[in-house]
Amino acid sequence: MKALEGVKILDFTHVQSGPTCTQLLGWFGADVIKVERPGVGDATRKQLVDVEGADSLYFTMLNHNKRSITLNTKNAKGKEVLERLVKKCDVLVENFAPGALDRMGFTWERIQELNPRMIMASVKGFGPGPYADCKVYENVAQCAGGSASTTGFLDGPPVVTGAQIGDTGTGLHLAIGIIAALFQREKTGRGQKVLAPMQDGVLNLCRVKLRDQQRLERGALEEYSQFGEGIPFGEATPRAGNDSGGGQPGRILKCKGWETDPNSYTYFITQAAAWEKICDVIGKPEWKDDPDYAKPRARLDKLTHIFETIEQWTMTKTKFEVMEICNPLDIPVGPILSMKELAEDPSLRETGTIVEVDHPERGKYLTVGCPIKMSDSEVTVVRSPLLGEHTEEVLSAVLGYSAEEIAELKEAGATEVVKKLAAE
Repeated sequence: MKALEGVKILDFTHVQSGPTCTQLLGWFGADVIKVERPGVGDATRKQLVDVEGADSLYFTMLNHNKRSITLNTKNAKGKEVLERLVKKCDVLVENFAPGALDRMGFTWERIQELNPRMIMASVKGFGPGPYADCKVYENVAQCAGGSASTTGFLDGPPVVTGAQIGDTGTGLHLAIGIIAALFQREKTGRGQKVLAPMQDGVLNLCRVKLRDQQRLERGALEEYSQFGEGIPFGEATPRAGNDSGGGQPGRILKCKGWETDPNSYTYFITQAAAWEKICDVIGKPEWKDDPDYAKPRARLDKLTHIFETIEQWTMTKTKFEVMEICNPLDIPVGPILSMKELAEDPSLRETGTIVEVDHPERGKYLTVGCPIKMSDSEVTVVRSPLLGEHTEEVLSAVLGYSAEEIAELKEAGATEVVKKLAAE
């Protein structure tokens, strides 16, 4: 059986942060029932469309292993259906604007009346405080959570990262909270609220920069390149380019072919324990005993020269040859892999990290698989649902509506019933 088999998730999420969370729960075996507006659905279904007439990759890659029902929650009959869903499900997940559920008549108190065991999990931009009512998107979260101020080079503006640490990162945090709440419910019998603010999630991922903020109050950050270059520090943790955040000097260096390939680079760390091996590999054995280079502290004001020297060597090798030479010697390096290289990596296909999925409207496409591997809960990635595809199935099998009652719901405008796909 799957890890979360038997758990029912009422998925009121849209766009990225919430769907990331519920998709992960679906991968772990939960029955995720995605509630969407009739005729409209999740906004991302029609955002960044690349195949006319088909759901976008933005939607499909965030909504695997879910069932979709359409429900008009402003309709009296629709609200009745929603109440029955609340009674039947274990977890309600939402990332509406603040107060939206309350305005629908589903306050936390009302949800507890309907189902005292219900766990209500929410993504919000900010936690309680002066910005609690503000609307937040990915890059806003990165900026408000401390990531942008510490990303980029010292002489340039703040930069957001390509990794979706605001949306997807917060969704992962919320999933952890939900699983913890489910575990606690086994002991207490009670549900609870779980809140994951995006600002909090980004700050959690930036903890080493908060660490450095406190260290900075006691003196210069010696592992930062600007220390060795004699550039004074300000009051806040600075942008550090490609310096390593772990205390070991590191840089991104050119590799063979960099002139035509924008990703022919490697990340190279001059870890103290591997220093003598590094000296031998790059043809500088004399540095091992030179007092100006032998010890980490002595090297701090020469890091730029040292990395330029290492780069002269890496430029004679491909990024993969650098790995082949350095890894057996325990010299920490890593190639800069492009999305094309990752998509074509057979080992990632074998482990289920990259998965090919067949969709009835758009055909085959690549998606990320579950990033967490469990030996006793194998993950099968199931394509994303069409809008309202499982409405009749959920109303009947989960909520016990008869065919006549389902027809009445449709007639009353509470929902839409979508015909099953003939091909499936």
